[in-house]
Amino acid sequence: MKTMSVRLPEALVAQIEAESRRRKLSKSDVVRERLTGGKRSRRRQPALLDAVTDIIGSVDRLPRDLSMRTKKYLNSTGYGDERIR
Repeated sequence: MKTMSVRLPEALVAQIEAESRRRKLSKSDVVRERLTGGKRSRRRQPALLDAVTDIIGSVDRLPRDLSMRTKKYLNSTGYGDERIR
């Protein structure tokens, strides 16, 4: 591997150093992962869908076509109407 020197803002250097300490990796490894888009990541970050699969469908008594008729459903429930105080 070749060596390259770059100048980085102090805030970015602080982030890289903190991640390096937290993950117990060298700063060079962290920078390489960030430059390559994390292809060498040792810990797999869950995809967004994987993170929420356990709660999908957990709300009962909602219409099946809610995504297509959101405004109509919210109006029928009184959502957004002014409240009497």
